[in-house]
Amino acid sequence: MRRMDREVVSKERIRDVVENCNCCRLGFNDNGEIYIVPLNFGYKFDGEGYTFYFHGAKEGRKIDLIKKCPNVGFEMDTNYELEKSDFPCAYSAKYQSIIGNGMVKIVEEHSEKVEGLKLIMKQNTKNYDWQFDEKMIKKIMVFKLEVNNLSCKEHR
Repeated sequence: MRRMDREVVSKERIRDVVENCNCCRLGFNDNGEIYIVPLNFGYKFDGEGYTFYFHGAKEGRKIDLIKKCPNVGFEMDTNYELEKSDFPCAYSAKYQSIIGNGMVKIVEEHSEKVEGLKLIMKQNTKNYDWQFDEKMIKKIMVFKLEVNNLSCKEHR
């Protein structure tokens, strides 16, 4: 990280940033072409590392890439605010962002699929107590990103 003065290292602050994000962008390598997908997400934090959960169709480019090359990069950001100036080069922005990489895996176990869906709903609604129709659960794919490393940055 070039601007070490903007690095966030506190686990609590990083978790606050994750809590305020509403989109996680996954970047796949598709034979040298980068394919970036914005996704709703949920997460769990075990005190040391993050696992992010996503859902989608059971087929398509994203699923093909997960099966072919599950190593991905990711990005999420929040609280963007343009800081205006009378001079073009003096413009700046306030923001909080997280980038990192990890391994994407398809969730096969039913109880983990339900847990992942509950975490996605919690991130978006702040409510964890959802019930899901079994037919719907069978129709969708739930997958997770096990984070290998991440860095968090903010300019406030």
